[in-house]
Amino acid sequence: MKQKKCPQCKNLISITAPTCLFCGRPNKFVTNNYIKSKWNKEFKKDRLNNFKKLITTKAFLIFIIISILIILLISLYK
Repeated sequence: MKQKKCPQCKNLISITAPTCLFCGRPNKFVTNNYIKSKWNKEFKKDRLNNFKKLITTKAFLIFIIISILIILLISLYK
C-alpha cells in the first residue's frame, strides 16, 4: 500500500484514504469524481442485491399462496 505524509500533522496516511485519520485533513489525491464513482458502484451493487432479495421473497410468498389455494380446492372437491 502506498503511503504519504500528511502535510498538516506529518503522520503517514494511505494515498487512497479520503482524509487523514489523525487530523481529518482532506487528501488532495482523492478527488470528488473518484468518491462519486466508488459510491455509485457500491450503491448499484446494493440496489441489485436488494432487488434480488425482493424478487425471491415475493416468488416464495406467491408459491405458498398458490399451494394453499390448490390444497383448499382439492379438499373442497373430494
